Amino acid sequence: MNELRPIDLDSWPRREHFAHYRREPCAWEMTVDVDVTAFVDAARTAGVKTYPSQIWVLSTVVNRHDEFRMQLTDDGRPAVWDTVHPTFTVFHADTETFSVLVVEHDPDPRTFHDAVVATTERYRDDHRMFPQGTGRTDTFDVSTIPRTSFTGFALHLTGAEDHLLPIVTLGRYRRVEGRTRMPLALRIDHAAVDGFHASRFVTEVEDLFADPSWLG
Repeated sequence: MNELRPIDLDSWPRREHFAHYRREPCAWEMTVDVDVTAFVDAARTAGVKTYPSQIWVLSTVVNRHDEFRMQLTDDGRPAVWDTVHPTFTVFHADTETFSVLVVEHDPDPRTFHDAVVATTERYRDDHRMFPQGTGRTDTFDVSTIPRTSFTGFALHLTGAEDHLLPIVTLGRYRRVEGRTRMPLALRIDHAAVDGFHASRFVTEVEDLFADPSWLG
């Protein structure tokens, strides 16, 4: 069973930082170019789809670290999920709308990939925004702007001071000096995540894309 476990404030090194950014809410974003050259080549060789595999990379790194699995309890205390699961968007060309789907995180990349492919196929013609329903809170958001590359991206979430889980947005590949690069935007709440944690997230994502031996 997935549990939301309250943090022991007496022993938490970030207690003061959390309290400060709850009193003075601050969310921030960073956009980086990620080198995905080796990943794209390996995915082609392995015969897998890149989008499900990209989501697996993000979900794997998110689930390594408590600060990216944080949520408030009903009484406002900081807590950490055992596991969080990615939501992702699927575009409907006929209506130019999208649906939001969720797949359970799995440490095995192929199992996860196949679940994303099967879930996408199941709801491909379901144009509801949330065909699997709403109500889950053990999820973090992944979205993509597949037809556009970008060097900066910002989300403006009104009344989202309690949204501690990360939001990741991916863009279209572009070729730069013979390499394939992908824009990645990370939106986080400063009460949960500091610059150090965000930098570590990016580094670990880059490492998985640089050495895609996990694709098999």
